[in-house]
Amino acid sequence: MLGEKLPVKLENCSIDFLKHASALIGFGAKKIFIDPWQLPTNPPKADFIFVTHEHYDHCDPQKIKEISKKETLIATNDSCAARLSGNIKNTKVGQSINFPGLKVFVVEAYNINKRFHPRGLGMGFVLELEGTRIYHAGDTDFIPEMKELKEIDAALLPIGDTYTMNEIEAAQAANSFSPKIAIPMHFNVVDGTSADPQKFRSLVGPKTRVEILYQ
Repeated sequence: MLGEKLPVKLENCSIDFLKHASALIGFGAKKIFIDPWQLPTNPPKADFIFVTHEHYDHCDPQKIKEISKKETLIATNDSCAARLSGNIKNTKVGQSINFPGLKVFVVEAYNINKRFHPRGLGMGFVLELEGTRIYHAGDTDFIPEMKELKEIDAALLPIGDTYTMNEIEAAQAANSFSPKIAIPMHFNVVDGTSADPQKFRSLVGPKTRVEILYQ
């Protein structure tokens, strides 16, 4: 079920969360996709595409081709880049990259006590759009690096357990850096990711507003 408020409106942009880990950010006339595995009907062409890691539910070459145009900038790591074509920017954790109208910080995303996402496999992104900061965590546990995040306006956080944080861990993560808005993701689409976003909401502190965009 698509949710409560779609899209989420921020001061100068909007977030359409498209289920699982897929997001569409509108910034003026620009369209930014992150992990475009789930797409809307008749999706717009992307100006930017960010891919967190190589797993099929995040890096889908056919979906990326569908939303790409000649000018589309695709930022991802080496393993994903090898499967894609187009205007690709190879990215690594620790980089900050300036694109036209957009600054990007590449941050850690990994599992601590799981085998699915070892450190170095993937990454998260902090997108800065004229001062608005949007964090897409990628597939990750609650890692120490999250406590270093500052001034996040909206955070997309996985809650589906098995491969990532569960609702409790994701709430602890949100409470560690207090984004203005938290959007739960990566649940109730792929087998093994059952979760209750309302439970997540109930555990997030008062500094953060939780937006649930699907059940």
